[in-house]
Amino acid sequence: MSIAETIAETIAETIELFREDAYLKTCEATVLAVRDGDGDGAAGVCVDRTVFYPEGGGQPGDTGVMTRADGEQLTVADTRKHRATGAHLHILEAGAAPPAVGETVVLSIDWARRHRLMRMHSCMHMLCAVIPAPVTGGAIRDGSARLDFDLPQAPNKAQVEAELQRLIAEDHPMSLRWISDAEMDAQPELVRTMSVKPPRGSGRVRLVEFEGADLQPCGGTHVASSGEIGAVRIQSIKNKGKQNRRITVEFAD
Repeated sequence: MSIAETIAETIAETIELFREDAYLKTCEATVLAVRDGDGDGAAGVCVDRTVFYPEGGGQPGDTGVMTRADGEQLTVADTRKHRATGAHLHILEAGAAPPAVGETVVLSIDWARRHRLMRMHSCMHMLCAVIPAPVTGGAIRDGSARLDFDLPQAPNKAQVEAELQRLIAEDHPMSLRWISDAEMDAQPELVRTMSVKPPRGSGRVRLVEFEGADLQPCGGTHVASSGEIGAVRIQSIKNKGKQNRRITVEFAD
């Protein structure tokens, strides 16, 4: 059984504060369950609510700090989500002693890292607006990201970069709204990613819209407007198969 399954299989769903407000940097939470570090060296903590985004949808899990009532700070090295229960596992650095069940802790994300991930995730939505083709895969990293497109030929690198920068500079505002699973089923054209399905199971799906630029279901964290993404450049465009073109973007700074 995996780490996440071991600790989270009987825990109720964690309240995901970041879904409605990606700019929340800290919150108070109650420890629901803990898993002591053993042979794999990792201790994990499940709480009732969190600002930490769990790995998923191509976006890495958040890192940061868990502060106990006595002021002791525990480093959170990763965050994952148990698919069946919705519980989040905050993975502590190797060798750390976790807090006790019932203890109140303060969770604080590494905001600088999260904000870079938010900017890059939003940049990938702008890239989807530039390239009108199905997305076959993708990954977001700290400082760069890539999307694979179902395209017969590679697009012009300079043109893609110019269009991407234009959309970013136009500063399209971002908004969130929720639709039902049935409404999602009735609008399959909203789904751009062939490899990653929209987060479902709760009866509703979250839509991320950059007004006048892009609209698609997504559970990740995003900036308030495209202008906040900042300057980027196309690192490379590579052929990864007969119909697969991989476009990698990085921050220009």
